[in-house]
Amino acid sequence: MKKWTKNLLIGTGIYATYSIFATAIIRRQSFVEKRFKGKGIALTFDDGPHPIYTPQLLDLLKRYEIKATFFVVGSKVEKYPYIIKRMHEEGHTIGIHHYEHKSNWVLTPWQLTEQLERTAAAISNCTGERPTLYRPPWGHFNIAVPFTAKGYRIVLWSHIFGDWKVERAEMLYEDLQNAVEDGAVFLLHDCGKTLGAEEEAPKFMLESLASFLADCQEQNIQFVQLEGSHNG
Repeated sequence: MKKWTKNLLIGTGIYATYSIFATAIIRRQSFVEKRFKGKGIALTFDDGPHPIYTPQLLDLLKRYEIKATFFVVGSKVEKYPYIIKRMHEEGHTIGIHHYEHKSNWVLTPWQLTEQLERTAAAISNCTGERPTLYRPPWGHFNIAVPFTAKGYRIVLWSHIFGDWKVERAEMLYEDLQNAVEDGAVFLLHDCGKTLGAEEEAPKFMLESLASFLADCQEQNIQFVQLEGSHNG
């Protein structure tokens, strides 16, 4: 075996251990939350805030008196602080989703620390409270996350719907209905400006969610926010 081939294999193995294998192992650990104990459904939203879709989402949640959990991107928090202030004032929980929408697979432990701290500072500047929840983009971990993010509750999801793609619009309403169960954590997206997403996808998500929430109101289905930093 040539030396460069051997080095490539070693490097690939180290990278896979640091990222892909670490993700598979960490996701199975008890400190990574995917559900909650109790009745109701937790609505969670990633990748925002977005200047158009997030205010529309907040209007929808307010109409049905639902408190949700938002995992926000720090650079967008700095760009749209008024939206974060509104989230906080209306009693929603706000958590961290990195300062930039970057996977932990490409971050060093020091870069991850910066992502967390810059986002926490941005949120705190808007709300006066430090966030306590963390959801890594794409649910990706690296081997350092349990240590670097040990001050946060790590929350993933029990149900993911692919709503970042417009083509999912026709199926989303039915998927939401079929996923109703106590303790479920739903993952949706209020911004489509991320890698692999489509910019108009949140528009269709909101349409399906509005129909779903109307049905839930008739059926007396409860919604809860995840415990964390919020005003309420």
